[in-house]
Amino acid sequence: MSGRAELEKIHLATISEITRGPESERARLIEEYKRRSEEAFAPTTRRNYVQMVAMFREWCAESGHDPTPPVSAGTVAAYIDYLGGKVRPTTIGLRLWAINEMHRASFTPSPCKHRLVELALKAVKRTYGAHIRQAAPLSKPEVLATIERLGTSRIEMRDKALLWIASDSWCRSAEITAFRVRDLETQSDGSSLLFVARSKTDQYGEGAYAYLSRRGTEAVLAWIKLAALGMDEPILTKSQKGAQRTPLDPATVSRIMKRRTGRRDVSAHSTRIGGVQDAFRLGCDLSSIMVAGRWNSPEMPARYGRRILASQSAAAQVCAAFEQTEGQSDTHR
Repeated sequence: MSGRAELEKIHLATISEITRGPESERARLIEEYKRRSEEAFAPTTRRNYVQMVAMFREWCAESGHDPTPPVSAGTVAAYIDYLGGKVRPTTIGLRLWAINEMHRASFTPSPCKHRLVELALKAVKRTYGAHIRQAAPLSKPEVLATIERLGTSRIEMRDKALLWIASDSWCRSAEITAFRVRDLETQSDGSSLLFVARSKTDQYGEGAYAYLSRRGTEAVLAWIKLAALGMDEPILTKSQKGAQRTPLDPATVSRIMKRRTGRRDVSAHSTRIGGVQDAFRLGCDLSSIMVAGRWNSPEMPARYGRRILASQSAAAQVCAAFEQTEGQSDTHR
């Protein structure tokens, strides 16, 4: 028996024991689980969980299913059938995580590991494909051109700082908006390091560092000086003079990028993807790209760069070599 299967067996045995016990004890454990999960999960994760559970319950109400745990495997399989073609398989996976967590929170057996559910998910992937749509890349040249068009008003100075941070650091939107003035550590060559206190892949706050170029540092320091920001205040806040010094919402990063570039297809993730593609074009190896973007595995950066990697593949090099040979032959005819 695998380690995961053994843990699942222990979990089910624990649930069985709790179910046979007094209802008051189960109610106490449910309340404690709720409190501890609120402390353990990031606010965004908790908010997404509540939203996904609400969507599942709404579907159950509309389709005549009972959403009260334990939900039957057939109900969850039917929910997957309903979602097929409407949302991506990765989104369905997140919905299943929420349903599974809902059962954990109520100390009831989860249907999400049931074979019916697994088969329903496989069928959706086979029918609609498992391709993950990727945000449009925003390359360094395009970001620099966008920055050059900006002036010296307060909002433009703030947006310059945002674009430099996003493009140089390859940070996610939640990381970009979380930076405080104290997180900026200047270096002797004029560049800086940005301390990433917490990230998607660092939920326990061990911390990491992201790079900010010399020009990026100058832009960020200019904005900090103009806005008269204190060490504990967020770098990216509202641009209006006298406005409350609260961090920008992560969703605002995408809106600023769309407005400044004039492109509706970009998002806060576009500079992260564009940075990876720029790095592959320059011949950077995957391990250094993983360090720069703070990835724990090569899967995502390799996915972001797969078009570039295809154009640099052995097949592309062979084609280029023979095209060059043919060109030389033509000159001698």
